[in-house]
Amino acid sequence: MHEEFLARFRAIAPSVEGWSLRIVEERMESVATRRDVPMPCSLRQDRGAMIQIWDGGATGYAATSDLSNEGLRRACERASDWARATRGRTVAEAGTQPIATASGEYASNVLRPWDSTSVAEKLDLLMELSHALHPDPRILDWSAALYGERIDSLLATSAGGHIAQRTEIVMPMLSVVANSGSHTQRRSFGGDAFARQGGLEILEQTGFTSAAPRVAEEALQLLDAPNCPTETLDLVLAPDQMILQIHESIGHPLELDRILGDERNYAGTSFVRLDMFGSYRYGSPLLNVVFDPNHASELAGYAFDDEGTPAERQYIIRDGILERPLGGTTSQNRAGIEGVANARASSWNRPPIDRMANLNLELGHDSFDRLIAGIERGVFMQTNCSWSIDDSRNKFQFGCERAQLIEDGELTQVVKNPNYRGVSATFWRSLAGVGDASTAETLGTPTCGKGEPNQLARVGHASPTCRFENVDVFGGE
Repeated sequence: MHEEFLARFRAIAPSVEGWSLRIVEERMESVATRRDVPMPCSLRQDRGAMIQIWDGGATGYAATSDLSNEGLRRACERASDWARATRGRTVAEAGTQPIATASGEYASNVLRPWDSTSVAEKLDLLMELSHALHPDPRILDWSAALYGERIDSLLATSAGGHIAQRTEIVMPMLSVVANSGSHTQRRSFGGDAFARQGGLEILEQTGFTSAAPRVAEEALQLLDAPNCPTETLDLVLAPDQMILQIHESIGHPLELDRILGDERNYAGTSFVRLDMFGSYRYGSPLLNVVFDPNHASELAGYAFDDEGTPAERQYIIRDGILERPLGGTTSQNRAGIEGVANARASSWNRPPIDRMANLNLELGHDSFDRLIAGIERGVFMQTNCSWSIDDSRNKFQFGCERAQLIEDGELTQVVKNPNYRGVSATFWRSLAGVGDASTAETLGTPTCGKGEPNQLARVGHASPTCRFENVDVFGGE
């Protein structure tokens, strides 16, 4: 169908310096239960096209959901009008964004397609898990859900570019809320972060089908747990908290358009400056972070970004030293610095902007037991539940669902309402231990917001468990 649209567009494409056509078709389905009651199922389909025109040394965009010849022609006219209106008035000249010439394909690796089971079968599974989520009357609310999405895109250009990509995503979710008197605690299945590319095989791979009893038990356990102490302690973070730490205090501050000032009136700027790349000590020598859109099954994998740039694995931070930003070709040319292929759009009605994709912390060599063995007094935190960070993506405060004290090298008492705070510029330098593959998880954030108008992007993060020294830890009460 996309090829048919492309053929019709070529026949009516305007005579200009260049053009690109990006067609996106999305199909999203969700099934859910709450308190043992099936919720209304949701099925949404969306399709449209973004047209970009280069003309007279300027560029303009226009999007349309009308894919008839007349609808495409009107969108071309609007894009051409914007190119003329903005000529000589833009931050980045049109020439800073090359017209893509690459061709290729990408598809998620799917073993069990989403549609291989019926909605009724999915609801049966969720009802089974729902029954296991409330073994005790102190659990007042509980839910189970599955979300599946398929995104087909075609990017074609007047320079011969032709890129077809299919992304398929599954996200499983479990949550319980327990209450006793004035105390309420929530426990979830990894903070709903087990979102990956693939099919229903993800349910077994992530342990979703057997997790309900543990989630419920841990919520009840938190009700009777003492509050997290307020001390300066060694801190061990599980992968489902590490992903938030990576996302907020490495990913966002290294987005190149943010460094250039494009986000300052919405989600803040960055403490990072262009002159830091190549020399700035971002973290301890144990810190190695890669941009890896080729990581199998991770949420934001792709072969080309939405500007048509081939995507490759690149070090962002190596041995603690900042090497390159997260910026696509337009931002790279503006800044005069090399970045990565991460110009991404959230849908057909948004232009590409610099976004994190798969941003991963490389494995170390320590087992979990070895990570905690040398800690006389510390705390192990799991699963993000709250976050706050300043407009420079520097000073932060994060909270977790669950924690355990570490005493004399062993996990001991469970504590509730754990929080910690720090400064990005120094926190990563306190990294003192990085876990091996046995401690790692591949997770994702499906709703990262950025840009005006807003774009919700899918971001993948893989990380092992990590240890940090002398961190400001405090309880929530």
